[in-house]
Amino acid sequence: MADTCQTLEVSKEDFAVIEAALHTQSKILHVQASAGGRAARDRLNDTKRVLATLAQQKPVDQNGRRCVRSRWFGMARIFG
Repeated sequence: MADTCQTLEVSKEDFAVIEAALHTQSKILHVQASAGGRAARDRLNDTKRVLATLAQQKPVDQNGRRCVRSRWFGMARIFG
């Protein structure tokens, strides 16, 4: 099956919100998977794969660090 790619333009803030939402979803699915849910484990693996893809596509700043962050992402990490 051929994998098709599309280009999607999103702002740094939108990217951070999407990433934070996926981290939250990952935590929820982890709890469900630990309770024995096979479907949750499959979705968790899919979510982790998407997060890894997003992490690879983040822009890099002059110091070689990934530079997509927003205040929402920081808040999600604090409360997550």
